[in-house]
Amino acid sequence: MVENFTRRFLIVSFQKRIDHVGIAVRDLETTLRFYTEVVGLELKDRVTHTNGVIQLAFLGFNGSNETEVELIQGYSDKLPAEGTVHHFAIHVHDLDSEYKRIQSTEAEFIDGEIITLPNGYRYFFIYGPEKEWIEFFQR
Repeated sequence: MVENFTRRFLIVSFQKRIDHVGIAVRDLETTLRFYTEVVGLELKDRVTHTNGVIQLAFLGFNGSNETEVELIQGYSDKLPAEGTVHHFAIHVHDLDSEYKRIQSTEAEFIDGEIITLPNGYRYFFIYGPEKEWIEFFQR
């Protein structure tokens, strides 16, 4: 019985899942206020990208470890009027292994390396078949 529970726990804990959806925004402060005060999300983390320009904010509900909304300011000043979903992210347990696995496929990498943010989050991007951005992400 304990062995079956342990096996199921390990399988679930190493499964991939949607980690977050990134939304490019013009005004991070206004957008944060709207998402927290109107929508009811809570600010879970905020960080300046290692490039010193892009500002990131991660929002979710009740401090849980569910799929988050990532707000991105400073990525582009040419956003359409209706807003832009920049990417979606897949959470992985072992980013290095996933990077090596994807290198052996036909996928086109956007970043030439794994990037580590100041808060320890790590990621890389690939293009999907329609040039959509897909991020592989490890907390």
